[in-house]
Amino acid sequence: MRKDQQRKVVIGYVGGFRGLIDTDKISAEKLTHINYAFVDVQGNRAFLTNEKTDTTNFRRLLSLKKKNPKLKVLISIGGWAWSEHFSDAVLSDSSRAGFAASAVAIIRKYHLDGIDIDWEYPGQPGEEGNVVRAADKENFTLMFESLRTELDVLEKEEGQHKLLTTAVGGFAEFLNFTEMPKAAAYLDFINLMTYDMYSGKIAGHHTNLYASKSYPSVHSADQTISAFVAAGVPAEKLVMGIAFYGRNSQVASGSVSGIGAQYLSGSFGKGYTVIKDSLVNKGGYRKFRDEAAKAEYLFNPETNSLITYDSEWSVQEKCKYVQKHGLGGVMFWEYDSDPKEYLLNEIVKAIK
Repeated sequence: MRKDQQRKVVIGYVGGFRGLIDTDKISAEKLTHINYAFVDVQGNRAFLTNEKTDTTNFRRLLSLKKKNPKLKVLISIGGWAWSEHFSDAVLSDSSRAGFAASAVAIIRKYHLDGIDIDWEYPGQPGEEGNVVRAADKENFTLMFESLRTELDVLEKEEGQHKLLTTAVGGFAEFLNFTEMPKAAAYLDFINLMTYDMYSGKIAGHHTNLYASKSYPSVHSADQTISAFVAAGVPAEKLVMGIAFYGRNSQVASGSVSGIGAQYLSGSFGKGYTVIKDSLVNKGGYRKFRDEAAKAEYLFNPETNSLITYDSEWSVQEKCKYVQKHGLGGVMFWEYDSDPKEYLLNEIVKAIK
């Protein structure tokens, strides 16, 4: 760990997919890193799908360094919708070299600080149509080796460290399809997407810190982090994911609180600002707290609608965990989901 990285990181994903970014709505002083989402993979190369918008956004995000000179701005490549071609892009030595060169060329041209890889997922199906191979396991590691080699060249040119990070599945099974301890050697941080957790036919939390006692919890942030550390990934490189949005579940009738009930269907929910201001204990929703899971949620017994989310309280608990276990810090998806910064303010208070 470099000396300038010993402070806990606060990494915010900022979406360029919506169009031009209004940087007046971003509190740069509350962040250590911004990951710009997303850069595509096309023709085995990192590709700016909307170059005019993306490059304007790069300039706007870099202007935030006037408020926070230590702020780092990275491109995040991939994401749920744009991971289709990762497997092809890193299949051979030559394709990996070309992919790495194209990614670093963007960093060089626009004076950015690093690269974040969000491959969803190596060796596992993500969005329908994604190319998946058993060879992804080794090639995932070799991709980072190639990227680090290219970034090292740029480092020497510019005389400053260039970051290489990755966003990974927030579930322990991700370890079975990758070589995370090997890959970690090339990475500054590993952003654990400890949200969108799935509990099968039972309605559960989507971003819980610990297992719930209300249902057989398949996933939790603690389970994932413990598995990564046990596998040999350095704790100080692990960054816990926080959700700035809720997940909606429709459950079978007859439940008192929704958690642990039969799951019928689900969807992405509103951002936390809307949840806090317009839904908590309003419109038939009642707020519940799962002390074991360190998670809060809303349930409407009339409509059998469940909303699970991160709250100020759950964020406080997650930040305590980060401090206690010596993790690298926290990251969140995604900035626009909480424009009043209720959750970011809790992070800033808790993370040292």
